[in-house]
Amino acid sequence: SRSCEIFSFQPDRGAKRPKDEDSHEESRSKQKTAGRDGRRVLVRSEADSEEQQMPREATLLRKSDLAFGEPVDESTVKKMILTFEKRSYKNQELRIKFPDNPEKFMEAELDLNDIIQEMHVIATIPELYHLLVELNAVHSLIVVVDLLQELTDIDTLHESEEGAEVLIDALLEGQVVALMVQNMERLDETVKEEADGVYNTLAVIENMAEFSPGLCTEAAQQGLMQWLLKRIKAKMPFDANKLYCSEILAILLQNNDSNEFALSISPSSVLYLHYIYIFPRGSDATHRVQVCGKHCNDIFIIICLFREKKMSRVSALKVLDYGMIGPEGSDNCHKFVDILGLRTIFPLFMKTPKKMKKVGISDKEHEEHVCSIIASMLRNLKGQQRSRLLSKFTENDCEKVDRLMELHFKYLEAVQLADKRIEGEKHDMVRRGEIIDDAMDDEFYLRRLDAGLFVLQLVCYIMVEICNAGVPQLQQRVHQILNLRGGSVKIVRHIMREYAENIGDGKSEEFKESEQKRILELLENF
Repeated sequence: SRSCEIFSFQPDRGAKRPKDEDSHEESRSKQKTAGRDGRRVLVRSEADSEEQQMPREATLLRKSDLAFGEPVDESTVKKMILTFEKRSYKNQELRIKFPDNPEKFMEAELDLNDIIQEMHVIATIPELYHLLVELNAVHSLIVVVDLLQELTDIDTLHESEEGAEVLIDALLEGQVVALMVQNMERLDETVKEEADGVYNTLAVIENMAEFSPGLCTEAAQQGLMQWLLKRIKAKMPFDANKLYCSEILAILLQNNDSNEFALSISPSSVLYLHYIYIFPRGSDATHRVQVCGKHCNDIFIIICLFREKKMSRVSALKVLDYGMIGPEGSDNCHKFVDILGLRTIFPLFMKTPKKMKKVGISDKEHEEHVCSIIASMLRNLKGQQRSRLLSKFTENDCEKVDRLMELHFKYLEAVQLADKRIEGEKHDMVRRGEIIDDAMDDEFYLRRLDAGLFVLQLVCYIMVEICNAGVPQLQQRVHQILNLRGGSVKIVRHIMREYAENIGDGKSEEFKESEQKRILELLENF
């Protein structure tokens, strides 16, 4: 088709940012075009390979290569647009007429490419973008992705927001994203030129989304999100395009409840879990997990991923943890028990899998997620499901209580060591006459959490819950092990009171007060 041909026909003018995998962390520098001060000159240069490798500024302004020069004004731009439309129509007509005889349309192809190269100068004059709309050239431009990428450069768009809005609105009205998705589906990324076409198309979408974030919902509805998920999951070597797809997907989901929900209920819902662990590191990794946990509606898929001894298990654990927290996680807790999820989570509780660090998670992180899931179930489960959970702790002579107490003493020791170091630092600060303000206290508390305080709090919460469950066997076992190992009920109560004082971040004041009251009532009967 003509669309596919033009995608692959464009000369390599360079991507929006480096495509090298090792340089994707570098800042996305934008190329600025010379001649924005009113002395704009239209240049027609020969399309040789050396010229294509030169910077755009040099190509536009190198006087030794001028075939002709004239000021670029509204009249000139109109002339270029009309010439482009005429040559585009002629090229399409000849391709249809002589589909198997390229020689018949080669000259028209070269003429079209010449005018496309000349039109790059329009990217230096965003205040004249309205002419592209008025002369109905937008639909034809959609397939000239190299030019469109330059026209939508974010720096250029911000130079004349009025002109930019006219162009972006016209592109959206023309269903630009749907057309781009259709074109990308046709391209063969094993061919370098066509892989570049996909990359440049994603750059156009990123430009548009950055200028007008509201289009993210519409872009998802036009098929972009499903295409991105499909491309991310494709069994292809890791490359710049796969990375870029992940970044565009993150943009579509960022602060967009509609897209987050659409992703979670996708028929290919396993893909959204795949999305988390394909790129587990990075600044938005936590956001990705929260997106999936917030709409954690396919518990069966998560349990299946638990059984894989791969990175997918780690991601599934994180998703399940976020999906069960708080009152809003109650439904997920009940679903998890109903489909026999307890058989999956308790083996992970009893023994931390070896080589966790190789899949990007420490033993502490693993134990934190598992304990958080069990704590959420104890908080949220009612009736028969809660009874099934409590019966797990009585199995095999209360072996799970023994494991719980093992974790208690493990993290109690770690936190006590951290507390000793912090107290030493505080003593030195006081001796030097330094003030320990609220900011410093917060820093010390964060260090205690990092040392294992949060896991210790979760373990103590589980201990207090099962001791209040009306199962004498559980309470007796907890107190027995505390006494045998020199533990203290008083220490557990202190840890839980500190936990209650810091609970409720991001929640309503009403929730915070009711949760604190509930925890203190549990402590009375511990």
